[in-house]
Parts: sequence; structure tokens; C-alpha cells
Amino acid sequence: MTEIYFRTGEATVFASEGQYSDAMPELVMGSVRGPVGAAFAGMMGQSAGHTRMFAVRDCNQMVKPATMMTSKVTIDSEAYIALFGSVVQAATADAVLDCVIDGIIPRDQVDELCMIITIWLDPRVPGHDKLDKDELYNNNYHATKLAIKRAMNNEPNIDELIANRHKIKHCML
Repeated sequence: MTEIYFRTGEATVFASEGQYSDAMPELVMGSVRGPVGAAFAGMMGQSAGHTRMFAVRDCNQMVKPATMMTSKVTIDSEAYIALFGSVVQAATADAVLDCVIDGIIPRDQVDELCMIITIWLDPRVPGHDKLDKDELYNNNYHATKLAIKRAMNNEPNIDELIANRHKIKHCML
């Protein structure tokens, strides 16, 4: 068994027109005995405005590898934390578990690994009266699964980055 010491991954899934449910998880994954495990344990306390929580599929159903979620933006409303701690949490947890089921994360290592995922939830989402919660779930699910796959496959590799250096620029520029 090869130890997974330190892997990183990210992905973006954009919302459909009129929604603010873009998903942009960034993650670090590694051994519970390495730097990721130390960072994971250090995150157990709360930080004002940046709630941390385990990824759970439902009450008493914490996924493995143990996964800590935290928000990329300051949480300033109960409506925000309600969505973060329900729809987004379920999508994240389901993606982690499905990565084990699909063989992306080695099943025999789930107790030896942990993950920290920073999650983007647009501050406009809680007040959006036509929010499509299914889309919010699906975007976060697919982006998280893709970010984990990229981490496990060390993607993008340096050759791809070099080849695209002058072909691709940041989509927000």
C-alpha cells in the first residue's frame, strides 16, 4: 500500500443562468499521520464566521475518509449556515463516499486518510427566492468528486500546465 501523503485538488462547476450555485471546492488530502492530519486536528475548534464541520450524509453517517468542510467566505446568516450544513454538506459527503465506491479513493485506506475541503457558497444563495436546491446539490457533488479525482491523479500535471500557459487565462479576466 502506497501512503497518500499530501494531495491537492480543485474543480469548478458553474451555475445555470439565474442561479448562484457555482461550486468551487479546493481540497487537501493526506495521511492522518502527516501534515494534512495535523491541520485537520487543528481545525476542530471554531473560527468566527468560518464554520467547520464534518462531512456527514445524515445524522450519525460521517463519511470516510474523515472530511472537514469549511467556508471560503464569512458566514453571516442562519440561512447561509442552514444551506451549508444541509444541501452542500450532503453533496460533499455523498461525493466523498462515491469516490470510495468508485475506487477513486482506495477503500483500504479510508481510515488512514483525511481531507479538508474549502467550499464556495455564494453569499447571494440564501436570499435567492428561486434557488434550485437540486442544482446546488448537483454542482457541489460533481465539483467535489472531480476535485478528489484530480487530487488522486495529480492533475493537472506540469506538462499540461506548461502546454496551456499561453492558451488559457483566468475566466474572470
